[in-house]
Amino acid sequence: MHHRFSEPVKKWSHLTGNYFPIRSWPEKGSIEYYAELAHHDRVLRGRRLSDFNGSLSFSDGNSTLRISSLGFLHYTTVTLGTPEMKFLVALDTGSDLFWVPCACGKCASGDDLPYDSDFELTIYDPNRSSTSKNVTCNNDLCPHYHGCTSESSQCPYSVSYVSSETSTSGILVEDVLHLRTEDNDLEYIKPYITFGCGRVQTGSFLDIAAPNGLFGLGFEKISVPSILSRDGYIANSFSMCFGHDGTGRISFGDKGSLDQEETPFNMNPYHPIYNITITQIRVGTTLHVSELTALVDSGTSFTYLVDPFYTKLSDSFHSHVRDKRRPPDPRIPFKYCYIMSQDANTSLIPSMSLTMKGGSQMVIYDPIIVISTLHELLYCLAVIKSEELNIIGQNFMTGYRIVFDREKLVLGWKKYDCNNMDGSNALLSTVDVGQFSHKAS
Repeated sequence: MHHRFSEPVKKWSHLTGNYFPIRSWPEKGSIEYYAELAHHDRVLRGRRLSDFNGSLSFSDGNSTLRISSLGFLHYTTVTLGTPEMKFLVALDTGSDLFWVPCACGKCASGDDLPYDSDFELTIYDPNRSSTSKNVTCNNDLCPHYHGCTSESSQCPYSVSYVSSETSTSGILVEDVLHLRTEDNDLEYIKPYITFGCGRVQTGSFLDIAAPNGLFGLGFEKISVPSILSRDGYIANSFSMCFGHDGTGRISFGDKGSLDQEETPFNMNPYHPIYNITITQIRVGTTLHVSELTALVDSGTSFTYLVDPFYTKLSDSFHSHVRDKRRPPDPRIPFKYCYIMSQDANTSLIPSMSLTMKGGSQMVIYDPIIVISTLHELLYCLAVIKSEELNIIGQNFMTGYRIVFDREKLVLGWKKYDCNNMDGSNALLSTVDVGQFSHKAS
């Protein structure tokens, strides 16, 4: 066993970058040293004595919805500040920072969105919220403190994403996030969280992906799950459910069930992400024994594979399909598309599954996407060739409750009906050509 502020723990903290940044490490015997220990005791004692040992959701509920015209991402409503301000944000396990448009120099406007909606895009105003606080450069969660003019100046942030020229920048702020318990004794809580006041957005954030904010769910200490678990509100785990009809759920503190399938995360101590190892890919009757690592990313709509894995999977899929292949269309990012038979039941879609490190299997229930045009109905293998990174996107997670257990460092999954709770919405399963985009973190 090692003391919380011992040298071995300090070295571990330095390697992982988690929880205890070295620049704020308290000197033994100092006021800060004992204050931090007392705070830690209060957090643990409060959690240990609490009757609540369940999960939390947003104050409007845990429902999520896939919106085709906004990048095919899963969105939910979050509420910040006092009085409450509501934001329609995309949920992203491939990034860490939660940000919303704020004091905008360049943000999306309702006129720029490619769909008609009654939801009005909200702009966060720290001056309007009585609970808003500045985050200064000496704060543990300030990522760019080395670029600050002084320790008391406001902490800047800047994040670039894989999608071409997509980024957000601004300053960090603190405010209350409105949550509620998911047990029968409904209780509302208001933890303080740190998030980005996004003054300038670029790329797809201006129109087709997360125009009202992005909710980062990654491993780093700035993410909301990290903050909630650090402060004793939840177990260090959360789940997302992806329904076949585009509806879903998110629950903070959910550690899944004993009978779920699991595979370990491949942990990089310098940049922890939800990375897993796939050992086998089966398409129809063809089995490919090939080991690859992949990022599990709810912020990417479809699945991306580098060669030779992309070619192996797509060639196997094509060899099992009997429908006529349609010539490539530059408006469609998928290369393997087929004209669906007039009797859709005669279009046999090859089965597909992944075997993970440890032997657990994940059946892919939704490997295709159906596209309607003026003259025909198509279906495409919803996998895209990647030049850099393998990504398991939302479409391969359809039909499952996916558990991101950050305590056990495992990914869990179980077949699940996301609509077995109240508050879900229906969504059409077909889309028109030209609606495709993605935000790869």
